[in-house]
Amino acid sequence: MVDTFAAHKRTQDPSSRGPRSVRGPEEDAISTPPPVPELRFGVNYTPRRGWFHAWHDVDPDHVREDLAQIAGLGLDHIRVFHLWPLLQPNRTLVRSAAVAQLVQLVDQAAEFGLDVLVDGIQGHLSSFDFYPEWTRSWHHRNVFTDPDAVAAQATLLRALGRALTGRPNLIGLQLGNKLNNLVEHNPVTVSEVDHYLDRLLAAAREGLGDGVGLVTHSAYDAAWYGDDHPFTPEASARKGDLTTVHPWVFSGDCARRYGPRSPQVRHLAEYGTELAKAYAVDPARPVWVQETGAPEPHVPAADAPDFARATLLNAADCTQLWGVTWWCSHDVDRALADFPELEYTLGLFDSAGRPKPIAHALAETVAQLRGRRTVTARQTALVLDCTPATRAVSGPGGAFFEAWTSLRAEGARPAIVLAERAADAHWLAARGIKELIRP
Repeated sequence: MVDTFAAHKRTQDPSSRGPRSVRGPEEDAISTPPPVPELRFGVNYTPRRGWFHAWHDVDPDHVREDLAQIAGLGLDHIRVFHLWPLLQPNRTLVRSAAVAQLVQLVDQAAEFGLDVLVDGIQGHLSSFDFYPEWTRSWHHRNVFTDPDAVAAQATLLRALGRALTGRPNLIGLQLGNKLNNLVEHNPVTVSEVDHYLDRLLAAAREGLGDGVGLVTHSAYDAAWYGDDHPFTPEASARKGDLTTVHPWVFSGDCARRYGPRSPQVRHLAEYGTELAKAYAVDPARPVWVQETGAPEPHVPAADAPDFARATLLNAADCTQLWGVTWWCSHDVDRALADFPELEYTLGLFDSAGRPKPIAHALAETVAQLRGRRTVTARQTALVLDCTPATRAVSGPGGAFFEAWTSLRAEGARPAIVLAERAADAHWLAARGIKELIRP
């Protein structure tokens, strides 16, 4: 095993840099590998009319229209979000009518050949927090630590799982959308987060039944980059049936710091996937790029199509990638007030239902990757040595992040290995890693 930094530095033709996925010369002698499992490509579904407020009065015809547009891009799945206050307005009441709305949407998606992941507790969506009244004001309960609040969430997830079991197009049940967004108003420790996730993942699995679909959870980037954030990389990479990552270009001001066309931006989803693999105990654990998008002005509209192509192609160069789910299907209508500006422009379709240039670019790239993807293991890995208090080194602006993206821009394909794993020959061999670089 080679363990060096300087020996790996080499000169590359400038034409090899950019959004393409580039293979290093160490692979020249490797024969063409066999096809790998088919990637999944989908979109996070944001109803065109009324945004998620549409759950107050669902119109099945409007839903079908949205789903037809999504399926028309050649995508194979959606991720959907009901609102927690509508599903569980009282701690001991799960509304059967609201659950039925969710089941109906899953069945409608099947009409268009779309599979569905259901997020249970929303929770947080596009800068708005949705809490049932029994968690607020006079009845305030910490949603992560109050025993009654946690028990109620477990009850909701069991109910959703039971209602969804048997749907052949169900991918699985996720605890909720980026629940770590709620920590500001619900202080919690690392051990309390671990207990919370274990309890709710078990409830979701109990509801679905053994062997039925995936049971997952998600967190925004602070879990990976935030010093001492109570949701940890270990929790993301070791709890649930696979690891989800949400690599956003505004995290750490990445796009503004490096530029929207930079390698740091165009390889960000790939980097997030490799970082997640480093924290996994199981070398074969899948990683799902569950949210990524092109928010203006971080990624100008003119750059969005190329950004989408590069993001998909570069992420597809990772072993263990489950798939990529774009955020989001439809722009937020500007008739709705008080959203951050970027939320109005994130859709593949505008608020009138017209496909945008990024939609065409995404569809073309998905078609390019369908059934024709090959990927080899990354034989070289960069060693990440950090503590919970120095996790920011692995985020945009951090020394480790910049070392990895520098190597990638030069044409290398670096994996990532935690320092604690650097001497684990069995684990390294399972990932195909033969060379370690210590930045």
